[in-house]
Formats: sequence, C-alpha cells, structure tokens
Amino acid sequence: MPSLSLNGVTVKFPFPPYDCQKDYMAKVIECLQKKANGVLESPTGTGKTLCLLCATLAWRENFKDTISARKIAEKLGGEEMFPNTPMSSWGTAATDGATPTYYTDIPKIIYASRTHSQLAQVINELKNTSYSPKVCVLGSREQLCINQEVMRQESHHVKVHMCRGKVSTRSCTYYNNVEEKSTDKDLVNSILDVEDLVKYGNKQRVCPYYLSRSLKQQADVIFMPYNYLLDPKSRRAHNIELNGAVVIFDEAHNVEKTCEESTSFDLSPYDVSSAISAVDRLLVEQAKEATVSEDFNVEALNSGLKVNIETIAKIKQILLDLEAVVDSYEVPSEKGITKPGIFIYELLERIHLNYNSKTAVYEALEQIIGHLTGQAGIFLNTSGLQKLADIIQLVFCGEPSEADRQQQMQSNTAHFKVHIHRDNSYHKKPQNTDVWASSSASSSSKKQGNILSYWCFSPGFSMQDLVNQGVRCIILTSGTLSPLSSFTCEMRIPFSVSLENSHVIERDQIFVGIIEQGPDGVALSSAYDRRFLPENMASLGNTVANLSRVVPDGLLVFFPSFPLMEKTLDFWKTSGHADRIETVKPIFVEPKGKGTFNEVIDGYYDKVNDPKSKGGTFFAVCRGKASEGLDFADTFGRGVIITGLPFPPRMDPRVILKMQFLDEMSRKKAPGLKYLSGQDWYKQQAFRAVNQAIGRVIRHKEDFGAILLCDQRFKGPGARAQLPSWVRPYVRLYSSFGNVIRDVSQFFRVAQKMRPVVEKKAAAESCGTVCSPETQSSAFPSCSSSKSSNTQKAKELDAHLPSLKRRRLNEQSGANGMAKICIEYEYEVQESQKRPANLLDALERGDHCAGEDGDAVVGEEKANHLSTLSLQCDKRMDDEMRGGKRKIKLVQGQKSRGSEDVSGEGPSSSRVKSFLAEMKKSLSQFSFDRIIQALQTYKKTDSLDVLLTAAAVLTEDANTHCLLRGLYQFIRPHHKKRFDEKCQQLTGQGCGYKPNHSLSVDEKKALMLQSATASQPAVGLTSSTCSQLNTQQLNKGGAHLNQQGLREPQTATASQPAAGLTSSTCSQLNTQQLNKGGSHLNQQGLREPQTGSASKSDVPAAFLADVKRAIGAEKSARLFQAIQSYKKTDGYEELVATVVSLFTERDEDFNLLIRFGMFIPPRHKKQYKEMLDALIGQSVSAAEVPAVCEDQQRHVPSPPLKTQSKISSFFPNSQRK
Repeated sequence: MPSLSLNGVTVKFPFPPYDCQKDYMAKVIECLQKKANGVLESPTGTGKTLCLLCATLAWRENFKDTISARKIAEKLGGEEMFPNTPMSSWGTAATDGATPTYYTDIPKIIYASRTHSQLAQVINELKNTSYSPKVCVLGSREQLCINQEVMRQESHHVKVHMCRGKVSTRSCTYYNNVEEKSTDKDLVNSILDVEDLVKYGNKQRVCPYYLSRSLKQQADVIFMPYNYLLDPKSRRAHNIELNGAVVIFDEAHNVEKTCEESTSFDLSPYDVSSAISAVDRLLVEQAKEATVSEDFNVEALNSGLKVNIETIAKIKQILLDLEAVVDSYEVPSEKGITKPGIFIYELLERIHLNYNSKTAVYEALEQIIGHLTGQAGIFLNTSGLQKLADIIQLVFCGEPSEADRQQQMQSNTAHFKVHIHRDNSYHKKPQNTDVWASSSASSSSKKQGNILSYWCFSPGFSMQDLVNQGVRCIILTSGTLSPLSSFTCEMRIPFSVSLENSHVIERDQIFVGIIEQGPDGVALSSAYDRRFLPENMASLGNTVANLSRVVPDGLLVFFPSFPLMEKTLDFWKTSGHADRIETVKPIFVEPKGKGTFNEVIDGYYDKVNDPKSKGGTFFAVCRGKASEGLDFADTFGRGVIITGLPFPPRMDPRVILKMQFLDEMSRKKAPGLKYLSGQDWYKQQAFRAVNQAIGRVIRHKEDFGAILLCDQRFKGPGARAQLPSWVRPYVRLYSSFGNVIRDVSQFFRVAQKMRPVVEKKAAAESCGTVCSPETQSSAFPSCSSSKSSNTQKAKELDAHLPSLKRRRLNEQSGANGMAKICIEYEYEVQESQKRPANLLDALERGDHCAGEDGDAVVGEEKANHLSTLSLQCDKRMDDEMRGGKRKIKLVQGQKSRGSEDVSGEGPSSSRVKSFLAEMKKSLSQFSFDRIIQALQTYKKTDSLDVLLTAAAVLTEDANTHCLLRGLYQFIRPHHKKRFDEKCQQLTGQGCGYKPNHSLSVDEKKALMLQSATASQPAVGLTSSTCSQLNTQQLNKGGAHLNQQGLREPQTATASQPAAGLTSSTCSQLNTQQLNKGGSHLNQQGLREPQTGSASKSDVPAAFLADVKRAIGAEKSARLFQAIQSYKKTDGYEELVATVVSLFTERDEDFNLLIRFGMFIPPRHKKQYKEMLDALIGQSVSAAEVPAVCEDQQRHVPSPPLKTQSKISSFFPNSQRK
C-alpha cells in the first residue's frame, strides 16, 4: 500500500493519491497539529472521506509513536537507543511541545455526518484502509433497540422511558448480557456499523444500544450523526466527552441548519392540552389510591412514582398557566408577534418557571413521564410533557450563580427570537387518543390557540458551545461549502485553515450549459410568477423530453420543491409530455416519505442496468434525500437537469425573521465580525442546494456527465459566481435550444469514445425460474437463477435500518408464486419492447411499428418499466403476502392501448398485476396459491391439463367465470384454441379466440413480412444473386427474381421498369445506368418511378407539405422565416438552431431533419452532415437523402442510402455555388 509523508506524518493510502488529495490531507494534518479549526471544501468525487480518515488516523498513530519515543528516552536517561537515528528526529510536534503527555491523552476522533446511512458509507471506506482503530457508532434506540415490546411503541420518547424502566428493573434480557459481551475481543476489534451491531445483538442476544455506549469508552474513533453533538440534550443523553477531542463534521453543508434547529422549539396548543390530559389521568389515578390508604406517599412509592400528589397538581397548574399566558396575546392572523430572545425568560417567569425552580419541575416531569409510559396496556400521549421537559433543558442551560444569571440569560438569547403566531393547523391535529381525558381537556385541544416559537438564528451559538467544551479542533468539510467567507462568518468561531480544492477530472468529462429557453422559444423560469404558467411548464416538458433522448443512460431531474414537482408532473401527464419522456427513459419519482424510497431508487438502478433499456429518468427535489450524499456514479447519472432555483419560501415567518436578524447584525458592525445580509443569505441557500444536486453526477476520476441549468436566472454573472469553483470554467450560455442538443450530443459522443463503459450484462435470468418455450432451446432447458451481482448500488441507502429494509419480491427466501409471475411477465413485456440504440433506430422503429398488423397489438398496454406506479403496486402485493391489510387500488391515468377483452397476445405487466390482485381478492388463500402453483408448473412443463385441473375451482361460481377467462392471457399460442373451447364448454362463453392467436411470434413476423413483400410492386433481390445480375437487363424489363433467384412477374405485363434491391446489393450496382432507366433509388434500392413527369421542383413542395402536416402551420411559419433569413444573411448557425429545435421535438419528425439536408448549399453541407452524425451517432449523408414521401418511408425500415440527387432548387441561383 503506497505511503507518503505530509508535514512529518507518514500516511498510508490505498492507492497513489492525486495532487488534490495530497493537498487535502496536508490541510487536515495542519489542523490537527496546530489545534486549528479548518473549513475544507473538496468536490464530490475527489475521495475526501477516504483522505479524511487516512490523514486523521495517520496523525493519531504518529501522536502515539511520539509518546512512545519520549517514554523510551526517559528510560534511557539521555542515551541514544539507535546511534544512527537520534531521538530528536522522532519528532515532538504531536506531543504539544513540553507538555507531559500520556497514552490517555491521545485525542479521540469524533466523526459526525448528517445521517446513519452516510456514516455507513464512511465505515465502509474505513474498511478499505490499512488502519484498524477501535471504533464505535452511536445510534438511537430507534435504530439499535431489539426488544420487541419497546419497539412496538410509536413515539420515540415513550420508547426511551420504557427502555429506561426495563433497564432500572433489569427486566430486559438483552441489557443484562451487555456487561459480559462488551469485553469480547472480536467485537472490540471489529469495525461495525449500525446494521452490523444489530445483527450481532440478535445473534448474541445482547442490547446493541447499550453495547455501543459501552464500546464508546475504549473507542479511538466514535461515529455519530451530528445532531448528537450539536443538540445539548442529545450530548448529555449519550454522555459524549468532548474535552481534547478532534471533532470532524463531514457533509457539513447542513451544519448551519442543524445548529439552528437543535436549539429551537415550537410549542403548539395541542402539546399543552395533551400534557394537561396526561396529568389529569395521573391525578385521578393517585386520588383513587389516596382514598384507599391515608398514607398515599407510601402507596406512591410502592407504585414506582417518586412524586406526591401535590407536586403533580403543581405541574398541572404550570401547564394551565402556560396555556393561558400564550393564548393571552392578541395575534394578527397573518404575521404574528415577534419579541427579542430574552422575552422567553419573562414569559416563563409568569408560570413560575425560573433558574431556581427549573430542576424540581424537570425532575417531576421525568418521573411522571416514566410512570405513565411504564403502565401496561394503556396508551397515553406524553409528548406534551416531554416537550416541556426539553424546553426547560434548552432555555435554562448551565448553572450560573445569582450574580452571573442576568449575563447568562443575555448571552443565551442574543441569537434568538420569540415568535407567537396563530395555530392554523388545529383542525388537522390527530384526535385525542386518551379515552380518560377530561371533557375540558378535550375541548381545549379542539379550540384554536397560539403557537409559542423560540427560534435560533445563528449557528454560531452551538459552535461556540462546542469550543467551550474544550475540543482540540473542529474540521468542517463538504463538497459544497462555497462561498467559504460567508459560511465561516455564520459559524462565529475562527477558522485559520481553509481549502477550496480543485477536481480530478479533465475538460472533456464535464459539460455545463445554461438553457435560457425551451425548444418552442419560451423563456424557462421557476420564478414565483412564472412557475405554474402552462406555457412555462410545457416548454420545460419539451426541454426535458428532448434532452432525455440525447443524454445516455440515467438522467436526474431536480425540482425546487415537492409541490412544484407534483404540479408540474400532473400537467405533463395531461399534456402528454410525461408519455414522451417515459417512452425514452421510464420515469421514477422521489417519494416524500422515506418508507418507499429504497424501492423507487432500486427500480431506477435496475432500469438503468437493463441492457434492453435506454436508461431511466429520476425526478427528485433539491434538499431531498436523493440530492444528499447519494452516489449516482457512471451510467446511473450521466446528466443532471436543474429546473429552477430552490429559494426558501419567502413568506415563511422563520425565513423573514432570519433575514431581519442578519440585517440587524450587519448594521451593528461589531469589531472583527462580519455578517451576511439577509438577501445574500437568501440567495446562498438556493445556490447551495443547487450545488449539492450538481454534485450527484461526477463521482470519480473516470466519470463524465452533463449539468444542464434550465432557468434563465442562471445566466447573470452573480448567479454563475455562486456555482462551485470546479464548475465555473466550463459554463456555456445558450440562447438557442437547437445548439444545446447539438453540443450535448457531440459531448457524449466524444466522451463515450474516450472513456468506454463496460457494456451492461443482461439480468434476464434473474427474473424468475422459468423460461418461455419460444426462447428455450433443448440445449438450455432452464434459465439460470443467478443474478448479475456486480450492479453498483448507492451505499448510502437506508437499507441497513430494519424499518427501511426492502424484501425483494423475487428472493428465494420470501417470494411466492404471485410475485414471481408478476416479475416474469414484467420482464417478458420489456424484452418484447426492446428499445433502439440511437435516434435513427428510434425513427425506423416508429416507421416499422406503424405498418404492423393491427391485431398484433390488441389488448396490449405499455409496460410500466418498473416505474413508480408499478413499484407501489409491488409493495401493496408484498404487504398482502405478509398478512397486512389488502389495498386494491386501480391505477388511473394510463391511456388505454386496446380493448378490455383478453387478447391472444402476451399479457402486459400492469394487467397481470391487476388480474392477480383481483383473483387473490376473490378466492381463498388455498385456492389462490394452488392456481399460482399451477401457472408456474405450466410455464415449466407446458402441461395445460395441470392448469385446467387447478382452475376448475373457478367454474363453481358464476362470479369467478371471468377469472377463468382471464387466465387466457397466460396460455401459450398452441394451447389457446383448446383453452377457449374448454371455457366455452364450462362457462358458456369463450375467450375471444382468433386464428392468429395460435401463431407464435416468429410465425407472425414471417406472415407480416410475406404480406408486406406481396403488396410491393417492386421486385426483390437476394444478396446471393446480386453479383450475377445485369442491371441494364433489369431496367429493360427482363426477368424478375423470386426468393431463390428469379420469380414470375406479379402482373401480366412483363415490362415493369422498376426493381427492388436489398441494401447489400448497392455496391454491385451501376447507379448511372439505373438512373438512365428512369427509376429512382429508395431506401431498399430501386423503386417505381413517380407517376407523371416528376420534376425536381416537386420535391421541395412535397417536403414542405410533410413539414406542415408534421409540425403545424405556426411552427412551419417559423421555419420559412428562418430560411428567408438564411438566404439574406447566410447565417447558418441561426438556421440550424431553428431547424433542430423544430424537428427534434418528436421522434417521428426526425426524418424531416435528415431530409432538410438536401436544401443546404454545398458550402455548408459538411457542417450539416457533422451535426447529423453527432445527433444520430452514425455517419449519414444528409445531403443525399432522397425526398421520398412519408408513406414510402413507413414501409422501409432500412437506413437511407446515398443517391445522386442533389436538390438546390429551393434556393435562388445566387445561393448555388
């Protein structure tokens, strides 16, 4: 493993580091050695996590070695142990100079990131290094508790108090084993994340939560989410010792927000009323006990409650006073009342809460909450009581003396505001679940009251608190901290070490374009007054649809907010834009809740990995889960589209007050301090979210991708200056959409040639355990059940959390027949709809499909491509199989692709799922399982009798006859007639059998091909006989070829002047002789001459007629205007920009772009051809494409061949050169 020396510290790195990685590690070591705070920005994809771990652990080892050297020197009494290596050369920097240092003084490393899923990724990185420190990861009971009784509780604080109760009485078997297992050497020396700890706990029957707290005592590196550090309550709860520790915040772009939220609170009327209800319940209980025994204090002690009834009554009085005080303020309905931070002490004093009484009240609240949550069989909402306890801890922090109290209160509230506003969501609150609650409490919970908010507006408050705990240094690092100056001034602590690192990529690996307007010329903007305009949403839809065709593989589309994404998607569904995108790249949408996120992202990964698809589109939200730390490397994220600037909600009271607070601080101009203005902060929030989303694309040194900013507000120099430093040099501004398509196509064409990606392996065999007989050969009787295991997935998903695990439908351990059937048919539909490789293939496929026999698509639906809707359906079925509630929901909005009758064609995925769900709903579990098993057996053995026997249960009730006929969609072609007759016999109604239903796929193709050739007036040539032909004889009306060679003429007249050649014969033909004969080459070779004497001037007229029919009169007028302008100014770029934007909006119009090449003068033909090559991905001579009409092209799927017709009559003589 390579090693390098940085600032006197030897760092072992897994591979030779890049220069930017050396710079980063040097800065980390500088912070550690100088005890200096650092803010380090390094772009996503530069390996900052690995660098951070290696540099920190190398410095820690060096620190330990230096202590060892000093101790040896003391033992030797000044003599040298190694004469050639004096002790002074071993270094003393790590031991802080002359300060006596012991092994116990070696600093602990506290590594904090935003979420447990990000920490899981960090721990995986640590496993890749040569360092093996003792580690510990801290988590909440939510993630680590394995006691089922505790985990059944809904509220987090109820789990906490129930756990504490079990621990104090030693009634938790898992906790009782902690002391014995915490010294296990294998455990202590292992590097475990949350999931590993839970697995170990279940295996050894030991509590992972308390085990992690025990490991913390001897750990060298402690991992935790950073709210554990920044929230004083969590820090106390986890007993985190910070004195002398090195604190590292990874993904620190969210630290500001976490600092502010961890020291703020909102107290709603519902919180207070639920607390009153809970105390009322306890008072009734205690009063009953008091009547039984005069000495009720003894009874209370015996029941586990260590507070007497008077104390409980005092708590109730405090709550009633708090409710009255907060509601006593007359609040304007819109704005609310804002007071300085110190007002919170004045308000709480009115309910007799102050520094003198706070300890007694807090302890009483803890006792009451613990007692109520420990009661068996009764659910009581204690969240309001917990909220009051948290408020006391937050507001009355510290233990100041009487003299210092006022000063402490001033400093505590300098960065806070008190805001009282109306509770407009009172009608949305959950119903009171406490049946014992008094009527007065119930009525108080229903009335509208005021919310008391205490908001922190300076993240520096929490940061200064950390510094006051005696930390050695604080390092903040992320890929998006720019601008660093504004970031550091918000933190209110000095940062003497800073770094804005460069990226590891080259110029040809990144494309950055600001797209000012869509293909239709409408300006793109997500500004408040434009975001919901139909023309703006339509233009954005056209933009995304066009870009999805030229960006390969995975495409990420980020919206500013969830409401904007939902409204835009609704518009696109009704306007057809969503269908256009779905056709090219299936759409996956980020869900609001975290529960289904894994399923959606897995579906997206699977679709991008599918070699038969052109990728997928993932719609997400800035600041959402997908934009934070997810790894869309390589094909999973070739392009990212930012659809607007995600500014915070301007009218939100908290945003307004934050901006006012910053403006106040700026005006004060305190010496040595610099604050952002409110407006600068507002802009910074939007761009930091954009920069974070941009970072999803380039993930490593060999990665490449495009960043497309689709909002005209990005074009200003101020906006571009806010983009990351590694992005700014590559930004291009586009006022014309056509040029974007051209340049993006060219970028990916070059990038894919220079950095070819390993082709995607087919994962078809993983879809089930049976094969279709059409695809199954005798040599391969069954499909392989192995799945391609090398699929790269984002490690940051919350798959390691038990509550978020996804049980795959097709896993052997849990999947039953129903799920397998769904997945098998999902795959079969996808296989039958193999997508074309590039734009030209897409055009040919569209032309070919238009000419197919109509019966072939009766009853078929477009496959759902594992997109969001089908994943939700999978989840519902999965829940049903586990015994959950059945929810059958008919998915609406899908366009019907045929009749509702079951056709003879293979079933579509969505129809299979709805049919199976309906069958499960109608039958007993035993009957349903039996039919599913019979279907699987039929797939394996091709035995129809087995299926008919199992399906006999469907004939017993007239209501299930339709289900029997529904099985027709699963029947293979050679059995369809027999099954139809059986249904007719048993139910009196058939399945709509037609003779063509008995044809296999290959037979249908042969039949279609035969009918197509029979209707062609031209002759056909096979490639084997081409070299034998005399083309002059053909043109003179000689004999015609049949499929083996010559065939009889189709009509009585043997003097047909035209012949049809396959493309393979072109090299043998003398085209001059052919053209003399009056026939013209079509895309297969020769075709019949047009009726009459077709002159060249007819071709432009035919072309323009096709254009008007394809794009409409309004867009045609734009084309004519561009042509006229080109004739006057010779402005080729302007012409091409217009033409590309008009003819690339729909796949079926793309041929018009190729045909337009005939009208380009010779001086620009080469440029036009290069542009076409870039768009299509293969060489096409656009200037020589014949002007054949659309009807002829529709029957001719082959690529266009070169001809000698070069038409320039569309342009005046002056343009012909």
